[in-house]
Amino acid sequence: MGRRPVLAAVGWLATTVAATLVGLGAIRLVGEGITGTPGGVRDQRDVARALASPEPTPLTSTPGPAGSPTPPATPANRTPSGSPADAATRRTFATPGGTALAECGPAGVRLVLWTPAQGYRIKDADRGPDDHVEVRFVGPRGEYELKLRCAGGRPVAQRHD
Repeated sequence: MGRRPVLAAVGWLATTVAATLVGLGAIRLVGEGITGTPGGVRDQRDVARALASPEPTPLTSTPGPAGSPTPPATPANRTPSGSPADAATRRTFATPGGTALAECGPAGVRLVLWTPAQGYRIKDADRGPDDHVEVRFVGPRGEYELKLRCAGGRPVAQRHD
């Protein structure tokens, strides 16, 4: 066997190894962005902790008028929080279908934030403020509905009929 075929085989082998390593590196670098969940996967404790934080960030958007998405809260349209009065007027509610944060104010009860559990989606949400608000989560194990109202300046869940 001549020197030329051996060099060609070694060159081909080196090129193949280099291309494979570059491809694996690119997949590893980009792969998480393609297959990963943006922001990571949250369990119920993470959701409850996020809902109890002084300034909650909306995790979902809901359709507004004419099907347009509701813009996320910004510092300009977010209500101030963190004071003891806010702790007295805000409360978190959880169902197997999802979690919601509500607050009571002069205009009634208002949904501040709501997010479905993994595998669930929001079927319907009435954010208020009003005498009562509700959010419905639908998923593989059924439908869960939260109906809330204010009692004594605090959000409370209404019993289902």
